Amino acid sequence: MPRNATYPGHVTRLLHLIVAFLIIAANTAFATPCQFESQGEGRVAAIVDARSVRLDDGREIRLTGIEPTATTKQALASLLTGRDVTLRSPDDTPDRYGRQGALVFIGEADTSVQAMLLAQGDAIVSAEIADKDCAAALMASEATARRQKMGNWADQSAIKNAESPDDILAGIGRFMVVEGKVLSVRQAGAMTYLNFGRSWTRGFAATISKRSLPAFESAGITLKSLENRRVRVRGWVEGNTGPRIDVRLVGQVELLGANEPTGVRP
Repeated sequence: MPRNATYPGHVTRLLHLIVAFLIIAANTAFATPCQFESQGEGRVAAIVDARSVRLDDGREIRLTGIEPTATTKQALASLLTGRDVTLRSPDDTPDRYGRQGALVFIGEADTSVQAMLLAQGDAIVSAEIADKDCAAALMASEATARRQKMGNWADQSAIKNAESPDDILAGIGRFMVVEGKVLSVRQAGAMTYLNFGRSWTRGFAATISKRSLPAFESAGITLKSLENRRVRVRGWVEGNTGPRIDVRLVGQVELLGANEPTGVRP
Protein backbone atom coordinates (compact mmCIF):
# COMPACT_ATOMS: atom_id res chain seq x y z
CA MET A 1 0.00 0.00 0.00
CA PRO A 2 1.38 3.48 -0.87
CA ARG A 3 2.68 5.48 2.07
CA ASN A 4 -0.09 8.10 1.82
CA ALA A 5 -2.92 5.64 1.30
CA THR A 6 -5.79 5.61 3.80
CA TYR A 7 -7.35 2.57 5.44
CA PRO A 8 -11.07 1.84 5.11
CA GLY A 9 -13.07 3.10 8.12
CA HIS A 10 -13.71 -0.34 9.63
CA VAL A 11 -10.03 -1.29 9.36
CA THR A 12 -8.98 1.95 11.03
CA ARG A 13 -11.40 1.36 13.89
CA LEU A 14 -10.14 -2.21 14.31
CA LEU A 15 -6.55 -0.96 14.48
CA HIS A 16 -7.55 1.64 17.07
CA LEU A 17 -9.25 -1.00 19.20
CA ILE A 18 -6.18 -3.22 19.04
CA VAL A 19 -3.98 -0.32 20.16
CA ALA A 20 -6.40 0.42 23.03
CA PHE A 21 -6.29 -3.22 24.10
CA LEU A 22 -2.48 -3.27 24.06
CA ILE A 23 -2.32 -0.07 26.14
CA ILE A 24 -4.66 -1.53 28.74
CA ALA A 25 -2.79 -4.84 28.77
CA ALA A 26 0.46 -3.00 29.50
CA ASN A 27 -1.14 -1.05 32.33
CA THR A 28 -2.72 -4.14 33.91
CA ALA A 29 0.06 -6.67 33.41
CA PHE A 30 0.44 -7.18 37.16
CA ALA A 31 -3.19 -6.82 38.21
CA THR A 32 -6.61 -7.72 36.92
CA PRO A 33 -9.12 -5.35 38.53
CA CYS A 34 -12.86 -5.59 37.93
CA GLN A 35 -12.77 -9.39 38.22
CA PHE A 36 -16.05 -9.67 40.09
CA GLU A 37 -18.02 -12.89 40.44
CA SER A 38 -19.22 -14.30 37.14
CA GLN A 39 -22.92 -13.64 36.57
CA GLY A 40 -23.31 -15.82 33.53
CA GLU A 41 -22.32 -16.09 29.91
CA GLY A 42 -24.01 -15.70 26.57
CA ARG A 43 -23.72 -14.65 22.95
CA VAL A 44 -24.54 -11.10 21.88
CA ALA A 45 -27.49 -11.20 19.50
CA ALA A 46 -28.15 -7.47 19.17
CA ILE A 47 -26.94 -4.02 20.17
CA VAL A 48 -29.96 -2.42 21.82
CA ASP A 49 -28.55 1.07 22.33
CA ALA A 50 -25.27 2.83 23.16
CA ARG A 51 -24.97 1.02 26.49
CA SER A 52 -27.13 -2.09 26.27
CA VAL A 53 -26.92 -5.39 24.42
CA ARG A 54 -29.28 -8.34 24.13
CA LEU A 55 -28.02 -11.89 24.49
CA ASP A 56 -29.32 -14.85 22.51
CA ASP A 57 -31.19 -16.09 25.61
CA GLY A 58 -33.20 -12.84 25.74
CA ARG A 59 -31.37 -11.15 28.62
CA GLU A 60 -30.74 -7.44 28.20
CA ILE A 61 -27.36 -6.36 29.61
CA ARG A 62 -26.53 -2.80 30.61
CA LEU A 63 -22.81 -2.01 30.56
CA THR A 64 -22.07 -0.50 33.97
CA GLY A 65 -19.35 2.03 34.72
CA ILE A 66 -19.64 4.15 31.57
CA GLU A 67 -21.67 6.89 29.96
CA PRO A 68 -21.94 6.73 26.16
CA THR A 69 -20.66 9.20 23.59
CA ALA A 70 -21.68 9.67 19.97
CA THR A 71 -19.47 6.75 18.88
CA THR A 72 -20.22 4.22 21.62
CA LYS A 73 -22.94 2.29 19.83
CA GLN A 74 -20.85 1.85 16.68
CA ALA A 75 -17.86 0.73 18.75
CA LEU A 76 -20.05 -1.75 20.65
CA ALA A 77 -21.32 -3.21 17.41
CA SER A 78 -17.74 -3.67 16.16
CA LEU A 79 -16.66 -5.33 19.38
CA LEU A 80 -19.61 -7.45 20.44
CA THR A 81 -21.99 -8.43 17.65
CA GLY A 82 -22.12 -12.22 17.57
CA ARG A 83 -19.43 -12.59 20.25
CA ASP A 84 -19.48 -14.88 23.27
CA VAL A 85 -19.22 -12.85 26.46
CA THR A 86 -18.81 -13.33 30.20
CA LEU A 87 -20.66 -11.06 32.63
CA ARG A 88 -19.07 -9.95 35.90
CA SER A 89 -20.58 -7.86 38.70
CA PRO A 90 -21.14 -7.95 42.48
CA ASP A 91 -24.70 -9.22 41.86
CA ASP A 92 -27.15 -9.88 39.04
CA THR A 93 -30.12 -7.87 40.32
CA PRO A 94 -31.88 -6.27 37.33
CA ASP A 95 -32.67 -2.56 37.28
CA ARG A 96 -36.19 -1.17 37.07
CA TYR A 97 -36.16 -1.71 33.30
CA GLY A 98 -35.26 -5.38 33.67
CA ARG A 99 -31.67 -4.94 32.50
CA GLN A 100 -28.86 -6.85 34.16
CA GLY A 101 -25.95 -4.54 34.92
CA ALA A 102 -22.47 -5.96 34.41
CA LEU A 103 -18.94 -5.51 33.23
CA VAL A 104 -18.72 -7.39 29.94
CA PHE A 105 -15.71 -9.49 28.92
CA ILE A 106 -15.22 -11.04 25.50
CA GLY A 107 -14.71 -14.75 26.03
CA GLU A 108 -12.09 -15.33 28.72
CA ALA A 109 -10.39 -11.94 28.32
CA ASP A 110 -9.12 -10.14 31.43
CA THR A 111 -9.94 -6.69 30.05
CA SER A 112 -13.55 -5.52 30.09
CA VAL A 113 -15.27 -4.06 27.06
CA GLN A 114 -15.87 -0.96 29.17
CA ALA A 115 -12.12 -0.46 29.64
CA MET A 116 -11.53 -0.91 25.92
CA LEU A 117 -14.19 1.68 25.05
CA LEU A 118 -12.74 4.13 27.57
CA ALA A 119 -9.16 3.70 26.34
CA GLN A 120 -10.32 4.38 22.79
CA GLY A 121 -12.27 7.51 23.79
CA ASP A 122 -15.59 5.88 22.87
CA ALA A 123 -17.09 6.27 26.36
CA ILE A 124 -16.84 8.32 29.58
CA VAL A 125 -16.44 6.98 33.12
CA SER A 126 -19.75 7.25 34.98
CA ALA A 127 -18.18 6.82 38.47
CA GLU A 128 -20.97 4.43 39.50
CA ILE A 129 -18.69 1.49 40.35
CA ALA A 130 -17.90 1.50 44.06
CA ASP A 131 -15.01 -0.98 44.07
CA LYS A 132 -11.91 1.19 44.49
CA ASP A 133 -9.50 -0.83 42.34
CA CYS A 134 -11.98 -1.32 39.52
CA ALA A 135 -12.99 2.35 39.54
CA ALA A 136 -9.32 3.39 39.40
CA ALA A 137 -8.66 1.04 36.49
CA LEU A 138 -11.56 2.43 34.47
CA MET A 139 -10.48 5.99 35.24
CA ALA A 140 -6.95 5.15 34.10
CA SER A 141 -8.31 3.83 30.80
CA GLU A 142 -10.20 7.08 30.25
CA ALA A 143 -7.13 9.13 31.21
CA THR A 144 -5.15 7.35 28.48
CA ALA A 145 -7.65 8.48 25.85
CA ARG A 146 -7.79 12.03 27.28
CA ARG A 147 -4.01 12.43 27.16
CA GLN A 148 -3.86 11.21 23.58
CA LYS A 149 -7.00 13.16 22.57
CA MET A 150 -8.60 10.03 21.19
CA GLY A 151 -12.25 9.67 20.20
CA ASN A 152 -14.52 11.91 22.25
CA TRP A 153 -11.54 13.78 23.73
CA ALA A 154 -10.34 15.01 20.35
CA ASP A 155 -13.12 17.61 20.65
CA GLN A 156 -11.95 20.56 22.77
CA SER A 157 -15.47 21.07 24.05
CA ALA A 158 -15.60 17.55 25.56
CA ILE A 159 -14.37 19.04 28.84
CA LYS A 160 -16.25 22.17 29.89
CA ASN A 161 -14.61 25.16 31.54
CA ALA A 162 -16.20 25.98 34.90
CA GLU A 163 -15.56 29.65 34.12
CA SER A 164 -18.02 29.47 31.22
CA PRO A 165 -21.31 28.55 32.95
CA ASP A 166 -23.44 29.32 29.88
CA ASP A 167 -21.64 26.58 27.93
CA ILE A 168 -22.42 24.13 30.72
CA LEU A 169 -26.03 25.25 31.11
CA ALA A 170 -26.57 24.70 27.37
CA GLY A 171 -26.06 20.99 28.07
CA ILE A 172 -28.69 20.71 30.77
CA GLY A 173 -29.92 17.13 31.08
CA ARG A 174 -26.66 15.74 29.68
CA PHE A 175 -23.73 13.98 31.36
CA MET A 176 -20.74 16.33 31.32
CA VAL A 177 -17.17 16.64 32.51
CA VAL A 178 -16.26 20.06 33.94
CA GLU A 179 -12.89 21.38 35.12
CA GLY A 180 -12.10 24.48 37.14
CA LYS A 181 -10.97 26.05 40.39
CA VAL A 182 -13.19 25.81 43.47
CA LEU A 183 -13.47 29.40 44.68
CA SER A 184 -15.43 28.62 47.83
CA VAL A 185 -17.04 25.79 49.78
CA ARG A 186 -20.28 26.74 51.51
CA GLN A 187 -22.94 24.82 53.41
CA ALA A 188 -26.61 25.73 53.26
CA GLY A 189 -28.92 23.46 55.21
CA ALA A 190 -28.22 19.84 54.29
CA MET A 191 -26.32 20.77 51.12
CA THR A 192 -22.65 21.64 50.59
CA TYR A 193 -21.78 23.76 47.55
CA LEU A 194 -18.47 23.69 45.72
CA ASN A 195 -18.69 27.09 44.03
CA PHE A 196 -16.64 27.64 40.88
CA GLY A 197 -18.02 31.13 40.22
CA ARG A 198 -18.20 34.32 42.25
CA SER A 199 -21.93 34.57 41.61
CA TRP A 200 -23.72 31.83 43.56
CA THR A 201 -26.79 32.11 41.36
CA ARG A 202 -25.13 32.20 37.93
CA GLY A 203 -21.84 30.37 38.39
CA PHE A 204 -21.26 26.65 38.10
CA ALA A 205 -21.43 24.64 41.34
CA ALA A 206 -21.22 21.02 42.44
CA THR A 207 -23.70 20.12 45.18
CA ILE A 208 -23.15 17.40 47.76
CA SER A 209 -25.91 16.37 50.14
CA LYS A 210 -25.30 15.62 53.81
CA ARG A 211 -26.07 11.93 53.31
CA SER A 212 -23.13 11.66 50.87
CA LEU A 213 -20.56 13.20 53.24
CA PRO A 214 -19.62 9.90 55.01
CA ALA A 215 -18.38 8.48 51.70
CA PHE A 216 -16.05 11.45 51.19
CA GLU A 217 -14.85 11.22 54.79
CA SER A 218 -14.13 7.50 54.36
CA ALA A 219 -12.08 8.36 51.29
CA GLY A 220 -10.08 10.88 53.33
CA ILE A 221 -11.54 13.90 51.52
CA THR A 222 -12.49 16.98 53.51
CA LEU A 223 -14.67 19.13 51.28
CA LYS A 224 -13.33 22.36 52.75
CA SER A 225 -9.84 21.30 51.65
CA LEU A 226 -10.97 21.57 48.01
CA GLU A 227 -11.22 25.35 48.29
CA ASN A 228 -8.79 27.05 45.86
CA ARG A 229 -7.94 23.70 44.27
CA ARG A 230 -8.47 22.70 40.67
CA VAL A 231 -10.83 19.77 40.29
CA ARG A 232 -12.63 17.78 37.62
CA VAL A 233 -16.33 17.09 38.20
CA ARG A 234 -18.54 14.73 36.19
CA GLY A 235 -22.27 14.15 36.26
CA TRP A 236 -25.68 15.19 34.96
CA VAL A 237 -26.13 18.93 34.49
CA GLU A 238 -29.21 20.52 36.03
CA GLY A 239 -30.32 23.94 37.25
CA ASN A 240 -32.68 26.74 36.32
CA THR A 241 -30.21 29.59 36.81
CA GLY A 242 -26.59 28.61 37.32
CA PRO A 243 -25.61 25.10 36.16
CA ARG A 244 -25.29 22.40 38.83
CA ILE A 245 -23.97 18.86 39.04
CA ASP A 246 -25.29 16.79 41.94
CA VAL A 247 -22.37 14.78 43.32
CA ARG A 248 -23.48 11.54 44.97
CA LEU A 249 -20.37 9.42 44.45
CA VAL A 250 -16.79 10.13 45.47
CA GLY A 251 -15.55 9.22 41.99
CA GLN A 252 -17.41 12.15 40.47
CA VAL A 253 -14.79 14.54 41.88
CA GLU A 254 -11.10 14.35 40.93
CA LEU A 255 -8.40 16.58 42.36
CA LEU A 256 -6.11 17.85 39.60
CA GLY A 257 -2.41 17.93 40.44
CA ALA A 258 -0.38 21.08 39.91
CA ASN A 259 1.47 19.51 36.97
CA GLU A 260 -1.49 17.74 35.42
CA PRO A 261 -2.62 19.32 32.15
CA THR A 262 -6.27 20.24 32.06
CA GLY A 263 -8.57 19.65 29.15
CA VAL A 264 -10.43 22.97 29.19
CA ARG A 265 -9.93 25.72 26.71
CA PRO A 266 -8.29 28.93 28.02
